[in-house]
Amino acid sequence: MKVTLAKTAGFCYGVRRAVELAEQTAQSGRPCVMLGSIIHNDHVVAHLARQGMGRVDRVEDVPEGFAVLIRSHGEAKAVYDRLQERGLPVVDATCPSVARIHRLVQEAEVRGRQPVIIGLPTHPEVVAIAGWCRSPVVLEDDAALAKWLSEDEKRRSMPLTFVFQTTSTRETWKNCEKFAKKECTNAELFDTICNATARRQSEAQELAAQSDVMVVIGDHQSSNTRHLAELCRQCCDQVYWVEQAAELEPERWGEASCVGITAGASTPGWIIKEVKTKMSNETKMEIEESFAEMLEKSIKTLNTGDKVVGTVVQITPTDIQVDLGTKHAGYISMSEFSDDPSVKAEEVLKPGDQIEVLVLRVNDSEGVVSLSKKRLDANKNWEEIEAAKENKTVIEATIREENKGGVVANYKGVRVFIPASQTGLRRNEPMTGLVGTTVKMHITEVNRSRRRVVGSIRSVLSEERAARSKAIWDSIEVGKHYSGTVKSLTSYGAFVDIGGVDGMVHISELSWSRIKHPSEVVSVGDPVEVYVIKYDPEKKKISLGMKDPNENPWETFLNRYSVGDVATVKVVKLMSFGAFAEVVPGVDGLIHISQIADHRVEKPEDELKEGDIVDVKITDVNLETRKVSLSRRAVLQGAGAEDEE
Repeated sequence: MKVTLAKTAGFCYGVRRAVELAEQTAQSGRPCVMLGSIIHNDHVVAHLARQGMGRVDRVEDVPEGFAVLIRSHGEAKAVYDRLQERGLPVVDATCPSVARIHRLVQEAEVRGRQPVIIGLPTHPEVVAIAGWCRSPVVLEDDAALAKWLSEDEKRRSMPLTFVFQTTSTRETWKNCEKFAKKECTNAELFDTICNATARRQSEAQELAAQSDVMVVIGDHQSSNTRHLAELCRQCCDQVYWVEQAAELEPERWGEASCVGITAGASTPGWIIKEVKTKMSNETKMEIEESFAEMLEKSIKTLNTGDKVVGTVVQITPTDIQVDLGTKHAGYISMSEFSDDPSVKAEEVLKPGDQIEVLVLRVNDSEGVVSLSKKRLDANKNWEEIEAAKENKTVIEATIREENKGGVVANYKGVRVFIPASQTGLRRNEPMTGLVGTTVKMHITEVNRSRRRVVGSIRSVLSEERAARSKAIWDSIEVGKHYSGTVKSLTSYGAFVDIGGVDGMVHISELSWSRIKHPSEVVSVGDPVEVYVIKYDPEKKKISLGMKDPNENPWETFLNRYSVGDVATVKVVKLMSFGAFAEVVPGVDGLIHISQIADHRVEKPEDELKEGDIVDVKITDVNLETRKVSLSRRAVLQGAGAEDEE
């Protein structure tokens, strides 16, 4: 027969903490009584009685001079008030998860909201929670909620705050959440179900589905054990709920080959061990030999400033609950989770994840430890920054704001100031455009005591540009094409950055057409395609061209015209010796002053002006010098006029 024990069987951290506190108090010799059963398990109560821990049911029954141990289920505020009136010292073993619910309902009423407690009305935990409200509403499940709302239509619009008994099932939570969101117009719901309980229930169901027989161990007064048994019966036909090994009747199990075991949160390890040993002498459970040893090994000392690793138990809108494996409940407030406001805890964490944190404060009286992930990360991040400066490592950070004299970046929660001179921008260029961008930088100064860090974007850009420049000069050759960006314009050309090196495109190489200024073709910032005409590695000069050889206007001209043809041209420039006219875009011809008219002309402007459209005869084409001679006189006089001249 295969016997399988659920991983989460037995004490939860809240019960473990309560029993540890009771055990330590009893062993200290301090006279103390527990107010009611510390947990729902008579065997544990009897064990503590043997240690000298008595039990009373009313505050009035506490002997004078005795301390009072508050059970894990908690007590109503009125009980604390009566204890204070009598001057009785309190050892509070309330489960931190339950204590959190006390605060939630109390704060809800302060905000003018109606607390609604979902749970078994007679359960001590629920009774205690209700005792922290002036006018609580206690409902067992979603059916009771529906009935309560139907009794008064005004209740649907009331500001309702829902909390749940920690041992409620996930099904109860989901049903109530769905119903409340649908029917109530002003409801807030806090998922106060203990995630350890939820994991225990889920694991028990999975094990029950794989087993022929399921054994659930726990006190018959335990609510969470009752829920475990109910859930297991949904997945397995043979489920036995026992308090101890003596109740087992294996002969009733027939030919069962697989038996699963789970236990409620109030079940001590020695009872689990007894049950498993009785069921199978061949399978030994790895558990401490005695209850006292088990407690001793589970106790850890926590001090402010300690780095500890815990398990995420629950994530709420206000904090993250962490099981540290001690009698303390750990909490990380959302303000201590991350310095980055865009980071959502529920998106990067889930219950069951391991998390390393820093201990901020230990409250032994409440059994609570305040933790911080943000500060632990900050310490690590300072170490990273110091290493980056030492090793001249490039880091990436996001620019958060523009500041007087520069910009401020955030590197994993550490503020880095970047002076304007180190931003990589030109003088007087606005720095606003950097805000919100992620940049690379070097760390140039670190002073952790003053929390001062200075960075430089410019140095990284210089290194990158130098690397790109070297790569270009190592591979440059005439005719090679590059994609570049226009950096600046002059009257004689444009300077283009081809990826770390600037080259110049002369105005004559910008366009096949005649232009007066480079701005007629390009603007600063334009992306352009260029090719190398020539270069000088020693002087670090590169001449570039932009004119596309496939668009050579001389090819167009020669394909369209020959010497002797008449062409319609546009006068583009007047000189003392004649006029230049555009034959086709990119090819100009000269109309000599003697060929402007069929009579003597003193000045070209006497007959022509820029922009005139005239007919001319092509009289000569010199391909070597790329010159074309034109005659308007020949057209005006007709054939033979030119020969006579």
